[in-house]
Amino acid sequence: MSEIAAKAVVPRHRLRLARVAPYLLLQALIVVATMLGLRLLQPSDPDDFAVSEFSLREAGTTRQVTLPHFTAARYSLDDPPRYSGKFAFRPDAADTTWSVFLPRFSNGVEVAVNGVAILDSRRDPNANRPDRNTPEIAVIPASLLRDGANDITVRLFVWGPLRGFLDTVYVGPDAALRPAFETRTLLFVTLPVVFSAWQSILAVILAIMWLMRRHEPVYGVLAVAMVLGVIQAFLPPPLPPATSSRLAGVLLSSAPIESALIVLSTVLFLGWRWPRYGVLLFVPGIIVIAGGLIAGPPLPRILFPLLGIPTVGFCLVLMAGIAAYAALRRQDVASFILGCAATIVLTCWVHDMLSVFEIMPNERTFVSRLSYSALLIAIGAGLTWRFARALNQVDSFAGQLVARVREAEERLKASFAREESRARAATLANERTRLMRDLHDGLGGQLISIVALSERGQEGATITDAARAALKDLRLVIDSMDDIGGDLMLALGSWRERAAMQLRPHDIALDWRVATPQGLPLHPELRPWHVIQIVRILDEAVTNAVKHASARHIIVTIETRDDGQGAYGVICIADDGHGFALGDDGASQTARGLRNMKSRAARSGAVLDLSSDTSGTRVRLHLPQVFPDSDAAAG
Repeated sequence: MSEIAAKAVVPRHRLRLARVAPYLLLQALIVVATMLGLRLLQPSDPDDFAVSEFSLREAGTTRQVTLPHFTAARYSLDDPPRYSGKFAFRPDAADTTWSVFLPRFSNGVEVAVNGVAILDSRRDPNANRPDRNTPEIAVIPASLLRDGANDITVRLFVWGPLRGFLDTVYVGPDAALRPAFETRTLLFVTLPVVFSAWQSILAVILAIMWLMRRHEPVYGVLAVAMVLGVIQAFLPPPLPPATSSRLAGVLLSSAPIESALIVLSTVLFLGWRWPRYGVLLFVPGIIVIAGGLIAGPPLPRILFPLLGIPTVGFCLVLMAGIAAYAALRRQDVASFILGCAATIVLTCWVHDMLSVFEIMPNERTFVSRLSYSALLIAIGAGLTWRFARALNQVDSFAGQLVARVREAEERLKASFAREESRARAATLANERTRLMRDLHDGLGGQLISIVALSERGQEGATITDAARAALKDLRLVIDSMDDIGGDLMLALGSWRERAAMQLRPHDIALDWRVATPQGLPLHPELRPWHVIQIVRILDEAVTNAVKHASARHIIVTIETRDDGQGAYGVICIADDGHGFALGDDGASQTARGLRNMKSRAARSGAVLDLSSDTSGTRVRLHLPQVFPDSDAAAG
């Protein structure tokens, strides 16, 4: 069993080694490529016009030096180092403009030709920062130039924290020096400004993304780090002996906090949890900031070389290690790119540290800030790309969801169509059943009576009356099928003609009154079976007045009322007959007729109100505001 476990462990180690070796080889190639790139990116200065032999007067002593040169002091404003040299102005160049070109210096510089100052870099605060590589060029007025040897004096103002440095000075035709100056300006002035501007735009984008997605703090952390980098790039430093605000000094020394935030954003970007002891990474930066806020601007300049620079280096090493671990374990493109970027920045930082400690002779060109900004932009671009990819996935999911909803909608429409077809078929069946019931109860009964009277040999008049009643009932059923568009007044108009024909043989006058202009309200939900029930109620009321009341006048009143909850119609039929007692025996024909009338009214959703005395009988039918959908509502 142990042999099997041992055999399983060996391939695992081999697999790890197989991953580590190519990764380390790749990082070594990146280091070599970065160093070669730094060498190749160094602008080629016009060596034909170099002035490197100077006499240096520093700290009360004078000695010969060769540029590039590092001063002995880290702070010398009262008695700055003075470099004195000579250059030759050829007579054949009298019509050519000459200039003085300084590729690199720290911190400030003043150049004089033949005792007249022509350049003072202290007028441009950004040119005097020790972490910048800002070149300077100044045109020499033709009136200052003499044929042959000319004096050039360079005063170097140093205010720390590094020792002063003066690169080779070039004096010659402006046309020969200007291309080198413009190349250095592009690399060390314009490009950092472009990176910083791009960095500020990404900071705004990341801040907006964090505000929209609070559960992903990586966007907010990286946005804060980018904002600190932009402030460091654009905030002008003070020129000694002038002092600046404490806040400005703190912001200019915020690189340790920025580096710690980059490590934090890297951990969050990889989807890992930030450990509790990770707070210690912010302690050096907090000490620098606290010292600047309490003691003022000089203290951050003292603490920054002691705490800030080591913290930045440690954060870069930590970030490179984190990226390497993620790349070896996750084997994804994002981790490899992050690891390669960390290696490039770390290489540039080591290059700058070698320049700071003067291990690399005759050179002080700082590139770590430039590479650091590129790293921030790369991380920000990666986060933005990940966010855009997530949006594309959301759009794709939304498209799929829309397609599925459309399919479900089509299925629902088909289902609704089927249900509508079934409802229509059920409605037709119900209407057919109702029509058959009405024909059976009305016309069918009348025809049976006619047949029975014929078989018994009754007189023709009796059969004729039965046939007329059957015909009346048939007309009633047919009229109820007409489309009246919810206007019950149309059906009542037809009923009025039939009622007048019924009353004329009995010499009974019909008085038709419409109390309101609109008559009855419209009812879009009105169905034929509603109409036939109402008309049968009215027929029954008129028939009772003819047969039982011995009435001479019948008054039909139609009106619309409003009880505050809505409008409803009222139909009243009153006669001047002798009336009847409402408490008649339930088995009598009158009682059965009244029950049928109330039943029909209830089935239509209406309310029937009857009153009778010696002056006559009044039947009031209170129509509903909305007619019911089913005629079985009241049983």
